[in-house]
Amino acid sequence: MANVILFDLDGTLLPMDTDSFVKHYIKELAPRVGHILEPNLFVKALLAGTDAMIHNLDSKKTNEQVFEETFLRLTALKREEIWPTLDDFYETVFPTFSSLTQPTPLAKSLLEEAISQGYKLAIATNPVFPKVAIYHRLQWAGIAEVPFELITVYEESSFTKPHHYYYESICEQLHTKPEDCIMIGNDMQEDMVAGTLGMKTFLVEGNVIDRGTSNYPIDDHGTLEELYQKLQKQEGIFAKA
Repeated sequence: MANVILFDLDGTLLPMDTDSFVKHYIKELAPRVGHILEPNLFVKALLAGTDAMIHNLDSKKTNEQVFEETFLRLTALKREEIWPTLDDFYETVFPTFSSLTQPTPLAKSLLEEAISQGYKLAIATNPVFPKVAIYHRLQWAGIAEVPFELITVYEESSFTKPHHYYYESICEQLHTKPEDCIMIGNDMQEDMVAGTLGMKTFLVEGNVIDRGTSNYPIDDHGTLEELYQKLQKQEGIFAKA
């Protein structure tokens, strides 16, 4: 019987159009480093660093280290020349992006209900953003005070979705087995791949991402409201054996 629930964040607990959000993020960030680096070159290095994180399989390096190595190599910059500007952006500008999301009180209600039923909770968001950016999004969703067992951030993670190593690492950190976990998300590839490890999966409808590259079987699906109702009634993936 599952006793751990992993929740994706963007498009799941925090409804949003992830693609539009990322485009706006890059559009706002690039000009703010223009006094240090030509914006188009910055964007290329940013995307290359992100791609390096996604493909990294070296458990000895964090995603932050992988990104930094690639980004600094391509830009020929030293960390201290640009990181203070990036840090300032995440502290002062990134919070304004909350207007691009559609927070719902259902997220907190869902998490509180899960905790009341004895589930351990983790935020399994793809760790390609700094901790500060992820915690801003938790605040927008109204769930920053929820006692999660784990929140995956790029400073502390070595793998990304959709690698099975990412999910295995979460299980190791939570001292649990995949078959004792439920993965809830809106991405047909990055989230539903968890089912190949033996996790139960629930696809949250409303902001579904489907690249059509891989089709993984899902155990259940529905809106966030329907997910909440199933949890309350202990139906579907929440049915007690």
